[in-house]
Amino acid sequence: MAYLSEAAVEQVVLDHLARLGYAILSDAEIGPDGKAPQREAYADVVLAKRLAAAIEKLNPAIPAEARGDALRKVLATEKPSLVEENRRLHKLMVEGVDVEFYAEDGTIRGDKVRLIDFADVAANDWLATGQFTVIQGSINRRPDIVIFVNGLPLSVIELKAPGGENATLTGAHNQLQTYKAQIPSLFRTNAVLVTSDGITARIGSLTADQERFMPWRTTDGKVIAAKGQPELDTLIEGIFERRRLLDLLHDFTVFGETGSGISKIIAGYHQFHAVRHAVEKTVEASAPQGDCKVGVIWHTQGSGKSLLMAFYAGQLVRCAELENPTIVVITDRNDLDDQLFGTFSMCRDLIRQTPIQADSRDDLQSALSRASGGVIFTTIQKFSPATGETIYPMLSDRRNIVVIADEAHRSQYGFRAKIERNTGKIAYGFAKYLRDALPNASFIGFTGTPIEKDDVNTPAVFGEYIDVYDISRAVEDGATVPIYYESRLARIELPEAEKPKIDAEIEELTEDEATTEQERIKRKWATVEALVGSEKRLSMVAADLVRHFEDRVAAMDGKAMVVCMSRRICVALYQHIVALRPDWHSDDDAAGKIKVVMTGSAADPQAWQPHIGTKGRRDLLAKRAKDPKDSLKLVIVRDMWLTGFDAPSMHTMYIDKPMKGHGLMQAIARVNR
Repeated sequence: MAYLSEAAVEQVVLDHLARLGYAILSDAEIGPDGKAPQREAYADVVLAKRLAAAIEKLNPAIPAEARGDALRKVLATEKPSLVEENRRLHKLMVEGVDVEFYAEDGTIRGDKVRLIDFADVAANDWLATGQFTVIQGSINRRPDIVIFVNGLPLSVIELKAPGGENATLTGAHNQLQTYKAQIPSLFRTNAVLVTSDGITARIGSLTADQERFMPWRTTDGKVIAAKGQPELDTLIEGIFERRRLLDLLHDFTVFGETGSGISKIIAGYHQFHAVRHAVEKTVEASAPQGDCKVGVIWHTQGSGKSLLMAFYAGQLVRCAELENPTIVVITDRNDLDDQLFGTFSMCRDLIRQTPIQADSRDDLQSALSRASGGVIFTTIQKFSPATGETIYPMLSDRRNIVVIADEAHRSQYGFRAKIERNTGKIAYGFAKYLRDALPNASFIGFTGTPIEKDDVNTPAVFGEYIDVYDISRAVEDGATVPIYYESRLARIELPEAEKPKIDAEIEELTEDEATTEQERIKRKWATVEALVGSEKRLSMVAADLVRHFEDRVAAMDGKAMVVCMSRRICVALYQHIVALRPDWHSDDDAAGKIKVVMTGSAADPQAWQPHIGTKGRRDLLAKRAKDPKDSLKLVIVRDMWLTGFDAPSMHTMYIDKPMKGHGLMQAIARVNR
């Protein structure tokens, strides 16, 4: 069998980069001891002469002294941690370096020195070099390939020879971690890291663990390379095509605070290309002759849909054709509104502004009265007309408003009129009221589950699919993990004559209907709830659940979520479980192995009160549930946390309520991270 050496793999990659327009020079040529040295010492990782030349070329109107100040700000390390320093330099690369200088009239003037020209790819200096030697103290390291733009090292590629004994992605990833620890200066301006064994290939950010190094399976976003095909060529073409690399750096990179510090996030290929396609469709839909329907993006839960929406908003803000649009982000629940708002707030540098939340109809009206700009969060219920009215007042007739609807396929978005049984009044779906309020806005829907075949509302409001990233592809890419179903039965005891009636009632139960529909099925729900929540049955469920969960965590450490039919059952099941395992209980919210997460009020029964608490309590429990080291292992919910809650350590879900369709899909996605 032919053996391909690491040097041969390296040369293949360098040849590919040359075809993409990079100059290829070896460290033997440009190193301190080379024929044409471009750095003074092996400790220097920025090619200062190239950077100085680029700064002069890109900023001819700024005095040489100010350009020199900008160069010094880049070369000098200012932050104690590598990630913080990387964040600082990322901002300088994207936004420019602030400088001050004396103008000709003697006044002090401020300006920005550009380090990279993001508009004109060819105006930059593109270089790739192999075996780039870096010496810091007594440490001597030689990364395989380093890619420079204007003398700044933007990428490190670590390669292994296919078929070698230690030639694995894990080995390449570990080597990058060693480099980060031993020669951190090389990573101060890093944009992307790449690992490959010559066949498989992965891209990750400076802070990504191995699990978050992902494949890049397309070059154009239309043709997806099949699983099992060699990945390295597609990744190099897909990321390092010069326009794409600049876009990834400028528009698809964010830093966020996590429980363990700052995290750097780079868009995956599915997010990168979905945003590009969506922006094109938005420009078409919002044009004077456009139909205001941008389309629907279906990206399965757990694949980064919230970040996708933020990247999309960032692109809209920069889109000249939209003339500084106003972006309205709509969810159908307050907790989802808070979660999405948190993601957008984290991305405020990308969207160039701080988003706001409209807490009332008056807030919404005030926020939309502006001439342009703004990112406004609100819930769909704010678009309900005042009592006794069927028309919602117009808030703005501008065309440069884009409405982003999260979970766009829900039944609330209908246009059809419904007659309320109790009052005989006509009520419409929220889509009509949205159109009343924003008659010329363009609408885009994001969903984590597919549009159902009989759903006519979603295409009518938003249009057809723009991009699809389904469960099978997410699992193939490692963006989500496979889900396995295990049936466990806890019998409901009831007379034979009642069984057909109960079956029919369960079939009709759903929690996604409009409020009037919920009223109609309350009686049916109550009948089934009483049977499901009987003491004898809950005792069986608790015993089975405890036994199964203890076996599960003995095999694989992690956490679980229990989904119950009602708040009463949540509390009752909790009591049955702690009767079996008293040491799992604690009155302290910061302690204990099991908790109920639910909302409520002072009017609820006394036995429920310890489990209700405030938003602060729920936030504390969410933090505990997401921390794999925390003692909280089991949470019981009715509908809290079934959408938008991301806890990778949560590997098991026990469902003990009727669920179907997208509600079920969203729930089980809590354990696919």
